[in-house]
Amino acid sequence: MEAGIVGLPNVGKSTLFNALTKAGALAANYPFATIEPNVGVVPIPDARLEVIRKHIESQKIIPASLRLVDIAGLVRGASQGEGKGNAFLSHIREVDAIVQVVRCFESAPGGEEITHVEGSVDPARDIDTINMELILADLQTVESALSKAERAAKSGDREAVARFEVLKKIRPILDAGKPAITLKIDDPEQKKTLKGLSLITAKKVLYVANVNDDDPNGRGPLAMKCREHVKKLGGDPEQDVVPVCARIESELAELDDASKLEMLQGLGMKEPALNALARAAYHLLGVQSYYTAGPKEIRAWTVPQGATAPQAAGVIHTDFERGFIRAEIYSVADLEQFGSEKAIKDAGRMRVEGKGYIMQDADVCHFLFNV
Repeated sequence: MEAGIVGLPNVGKSTLFNALTKAGALAANYPFATIEPNVGVVPIPDARLEVIRKHIESQKIIPASLRLVDIAGLVRGASQGEGKGNAFLSHIREVDAIVQVVRCFESAPGGEEITHVEGSVDPARDIDTINMELILADLQTVESALSKAERAAKSGDREAVARFEVLKKIRPILDAGKPAITLKIDDPEQKKTLKGLSLITAKKVLYVANVNDDDPNGRGPLAMKCREHVKKLGGDPEQDVVPVCARIESELAELDDASKLEMLQGLGMKEPALNALARAAYHLLGVQSYYTAGPKEIRAWTVPQGATAPQAAGVIHTDFERGFIRAEIYSVADLEQFGSEKAIKDAGRMRVEGKGYIMQDADVCHFLFNV
């Protein structure tokens, strides 16, 4: 699964990306510092992996991960090609979800002035600027596809008809300045068609309030304005907005565990904000983790919420799904309670599940298959 980091220039996107991926030096402070997108793989912090290792001896732990794409700063007019806009927008179409970084600080620590492309700091305006550029880009896509879709629909082909109907429904929504994600569709064929259009505004959005180091929990006026605006747009200000001080996180990323803990305690933080961000992005994508555990490795695997046991097995290897027989499953909570797989079996808590089983978050699995 992949998320794209977007925002105006000089809001801290690349600083955030570098901290998340421990990619090194901060980006230069000028617009369009990033031309081609950088891609990094971010591990998802998961305390349950250590719980499993406490009871099952293993050589290593492999957490679930999220691919992040650092997409160059968008500006007003990007949908018309301003600031390399068209190239940048094409990168956004390819990701599964969007992480929008919003500047919620006036100046950097130490009083360093960082130029804002609009000349002033206003989270609500910046969110609207980015969202409108994405809506306008989608509107161009829809308008250019409509006439061709109408001609194709006359053939009576089911997919062609569904495509034309979806495009007709989306156009007035985008024309009204609303994102495609607000379109409600019940017809399965049309849902599939909508997904195939790869519209940017049909993707879920997580907002990152990039705050100053004196407001790490994001309760200052700018961060609160960001939350209020997200609420006005129909989002949940506590779940859909994650406050992060990118500068603090970039420093934490360079420290060993002991120094990191000392710095966090000094700042009054329980954990790096990036942990909360990674988990929020993971859940934004509608995915969850299940685990396999053995002497070689304990590993978290990513599956969509609602995935069946065979589909989950297929994430490990396609042969596992093709030849699926059954799965032996217990929960991390069972392991913590009983202390070992043998004790779980003896207590009758080891479940045998078939092809119709819907995977639950924190399942620990042994798959039986035959190819």
